[in-house]
Amino acid sequence: MIKRSIMKKKGTSLLMVVLTTLTVALGGCSSDKAGDSANSSQTPATNADTASSSQADADSVTQAEGDTTVTDDLSKLIVGIPQDIDGLDPHNSTGAGTREVFYNIFEGLVKADSNGNLNPAVASEYTISDDAKVYSFTLRDGIKFHDGSAVTVEDIKYSIERNMGVDGGEPLIRAYSKIDSVNIVDDTHVDIVLKEADSDFLTQLTVAIIPAANEHPDTTPIGTGPYKYVSNSPQENFVVTRFDDYWGEKAYIKDVVFKIESNMDAIVMDLEGGSIDMMARVTSTQAAQLSDKFEVYEGTMNLVQALYLNNDVKPFDDVKVRQALCYAVNPQEIMDFVSDGAGTEVGSAMFPAFTKYYMPELNDTYNTDIDKAKELLTEAGYPEGFEFTITVPSNYGQHVDTAQVIAEELKAIGVTANIQEVEWNSWVSDVYTDRKYEATVVGIDASTLSASALLSRYVSDAGKNFVNFKSEAFDTAYANAQATQDDDEKTAFYKECETILSKEAASVYIQDLPEFVVLNKKFTGYKFFPLYVQDIAAIKPAN
Repeated sequence: MIKRSIMKKKGTSLLMVVLTTLTVALGGCSSDKAGDSANSSQTPATNADTASSSQADADSVTQAEGDTTVTDDLSKLIVGIPQDIDGLDPHNSTGAGTREVFYNIFEGLVKADSNGNLNPAVASEYTISDDAKVYSFTLRDGIKFHDGSAVTVEDIKYSIERNMGVDGGEPLIRAYSKIDSVNIVDDTHVDIVLKEADSDFLTQLTVAIIPAANEHPDTTPIGTGPYKYVSNSPQENFVVTRFDDYWGEKAYIKDVVFKIESNMDAIVMDLEGGSIDMMARVTSTQAAQLSDKFEVYEGTMNLVQALYLNNDVKPFDDVKVRQALCYAVNPQEIMDFVSDGAGTEVGSAMFPAFTKYYMPELNDTYNTDIDKAKELLTEAGYPEGFEFTITVPSNYGQHVDTAQVIAEELKAIGVTANIQEVEWNSWVSDVYTDRKYEATVVGIDASTLSASALLSRYVSDAGKNFVNFKSEAFDTAYANAQATQDDDEKTAFYKECETILSKEAASVYIQDLPEFVVLNKKFTGYKFFPLYVQDIAAIKPAN
């Protein structure tokens, strides 16, 4: 990994004085990647209130299963999550925070493990034709949905075709436009036939298999995973219980409550008070404040954090302005402030877990150069700088803190960045969906184990292209990557895509954030994944 030395940065000493002041102001103001900003006028619930509410949630699960026995502390796990899920229908939910919860409830034909392998799930086995156009699957014998019904090949066909948009709508998954047909061979076999060869298409088949007979997947989620849905209280919790007819290894913990923790300032208090047992993506400062009754697991978030710029609005429609910001922002300085130096710098839209695609050399495309940044601004017609707004989802503290550092750094080139914190749902609707924003700081993760999951969103007409990046060169390179079946050629084309994103400064790429996961020592077994996943079924009582 090539890291920029802080010694070769300009303007560092002055900024560190400013950051010392910021530390006092931001010390207790930690959120994560997106969500509801905690207003100073709001009073957080006390530990007693929260613990009582969580106990009631867990008890309701037990009663829902017909067991009125009082459960001990190890029969339930309360997991803090920073944002509410964005819907109960797995095919129409887009939030990474939703996907990490749904991993425990829904499964595809194949399913990713903690080592990045794709293993059979709803399917017991599969074959891929020599021309990489026909993917054949065998339905797992005896597999059931959470409502007790048997999974059938008709359910597989329905689920895949629903994501294809066979009802006349756009495909829910861009790659599914490649599917020519889904053919039921017999009661246990299904063929997915592609219009063109694609040796990577297996990575797209983790999409949830759901019952064709379920007319209301948006209110009654039914999957095949190790946990089944019990209830959802918006902005409060999402409750699941173990599915005892699960085809694979059963979950260790019976009842799980995913408790919404939108006020990140209360995380340490809630962990110590016992109202939550686990929290992912806490800050290094929060982790350091916890007592020794907690285990802190350290990994990486496997995402690309950036100052994402709306390429359709002025002044960011000018590549020279975007490049100027890249020269002015110092990723190492951000990492030093936000996470005590932890994190991995990225210079384009790829994180290090995608080993063969990640290009550390792109980290040096824009070594901090204030004079060069000012020169580019002058050439673009902004010799005195300009003012813009960074819209940040407020329940993800690392992103809020990153925006604060960026705002200070940009002062050196005469640019004023105003920070607007918004709650998560507003961010999704205004920034991601409607693209009514100038800039934002978030992390973009990969939904599948394919480089295309990160790069496809930059294709000019992609529905997920919320930064409105448009480049004929990129579109051509990406199309070439999709067309070839030679792995070396595909990798080279994907790297060409990354290089274009870097040189054209699609956004200001910063880092793959470190991830600190806190788990009460009553439990053990936490695993990191190369995707945005929380595998709750692997967690078990420590004793």
